[in-house]
Amino acid sequence: MPHVNDHRRPSPDLVRAFATVAAATAHEAQGRTGALASGVKPIYSGMRLLGPAFTCECPPGDNLTLHAALKLAKPGDVLVCATGGFTEQGLFGDVMASCAKGNGIAGLLTDGGVRDGATIRDIGFPVFARAQSIIGTVKESLGPIGRPVVIAGVTVNPGDLIIGDDDGVVVVPLETAKAVLAASREREKKEERFREALLSGKTTWDMLNLDALLQSKGIELTH
Repeated sequence: MPHVNDHRRPSPDLVRAFATVAAATAHEAQGRTGALASGVKPIYSGMRLLGPAFTCECPPGDNLTLHAALKLAKPGDVLVCATGGFTEQGLFGDVMASCAKGNGIAGLLTDGGVRDGATIRDIGFPVFARAQSIIGTVKESLGPIGRPVVIAGVTVNPGDLIIGDDDGVVVVPLETAKAVLAASREREKKEERFREALLSGKTTWDMLNLDALLQSKGIELTH
């Protein structure tokens, strides 16, 4: 098994502070970066993904590396498994989900396919994937573990914070996580005030001053 460095992780307090931050909010707060391709979604509505990334990369149709990552990851980690987008496989199922939950793993993120969705839902283990497939895998080749990977168009470094909800998944780099948290909190407050004004009868057009935007383009909105 390749040597895996014990990489840095965000503190448990910092992770908990993101508990109510939506993926879309964090994405906007860090300059509209870090969002995975929209095809990666929770396998069931209501699943929430939050924790530092523990990365691995599996060859197509082979989940040996994911088993190794499951053994090496620490409680609270999110397993991040890159597959090159190969979805015609069920590289993770109810047995591995049971193992992961029993060992305190916070969830799985993969651009590949998974299976046993109904049982995984009953187990209560968060899984975000590009697809669900019943096709089995082999255990032959050990790929990289604990190294940077590219998943659904985004580079994920070990220890980066993963946030996932029904809208999708965003990666928050470890080195900017505190700043992104502060920006997310400020954005949440601003949006709360915005919603209150809209519910009182104001329009998004007026609050965003979109007349001025059109005028800058030489256009006038007529009624």
